[in-house]
Amino acid sequence: MKALLLQVIRALVDHPQEATVTEVVGAQTVIYELHCHTDDIGKIIGRNGRTINALRGLAEAMGMRRRLRVVLEVVE
Repeated sequence: MKALLLQVIRALVDHPQEATVTEVVGAQTVIYELHCHTDDIGKIIGRNGRTINALRGLAEAMGMRRRLRVVLEVVE
């Protein structure tokens, strides 16, 4: 999951070498923290949050297969 999210994020941003995804694993929850260049945060969020909501939907769908709750956060 982490590798797929990272690949999608790097395709969206202008500074792909600075984009990272950190995984925090809990009992039934996995939190993915997206770290990227400050200029790229707007591209990750998208207009009215559409891009980040689509990424969150993708992450949640991947987590459902493992019966995990997945949270996707953008960290500045």
